[in-house]
Amino acid sequence: MTDFATQREMMVDSQVRPSDVTRYPIIAAMLAVPREAFVPDARRTVAYAEENIEIAEGRVLLAPRSFAKLLNELDIEPHDIVLDLGCGLGYSAAVIARMADTVVAVEEIEGMAEEAQALLSGLGIDNAAVIEGRLAEGAAKHGPYDVITIGGGVECVPQAITDQLKEGGRIGAIFMEGDLGEARIGMKAEGEITWRHAFNATAPVMPGFVRQREFAL
Repeated sequence: MTDFATQREMMVDSQVRPSDVTRYPIIAAMLAVPREAFVPDARRTVAYAEENIEIAEGRVLLAPRSFAKLLNELDIEPHDIVLDLGCGLGYSAAVIARMADTVVAVEEIEGMAEEAQALLSGLGIDNAAVIEGRLAEGAAKHGPYDVITIGGGVECVPQAITDQLKEGGRIGAIFMEGDLGEARIGMKAEGEITWRHAFNATAPVMPGFVRQREFAL
């Protein structure tokens, strides 16, 4: 029988702490949330691997290091309302819910949002709600948000999403250029987002976050 509790501690000690993730709420949340419960059954044995885990075609659960570093850079506070785009089966929402006031998570794969909500409810997490809808549309009626997290790769972030970020809010995403990627943190000031490099990471580009290609004759 797999000892997931030991694997969880090893994940934090070997992947999270050595990656300059120093905020105690992140470490505590990642030690508390059973990551194996939020991956497809066939992937449970590799739930704590040092890599992105495929949860559906073209979609992944971010590697523990990437996810933890993104949270560390976003500096989520107990009073924050967070929009979690591409939550998959709900792992990111479960972790963030332990640090924030409220999490509104969005998933567009049919049936996955309902499954994610059931998993969160089963763990007694009552400050996170999962909505089925297009990731690139977000959840404007529940915003604006202090923090927006994007759980996959992007080539661009639609204005429909940045419009849902509060003035002074933070947004984190992994920007992909071909096979190369970097996590960036955006800050909103005077209605504009200013992005900065945070660290290198990769993830498949999610639907709705692909840059429009220009065709020339």
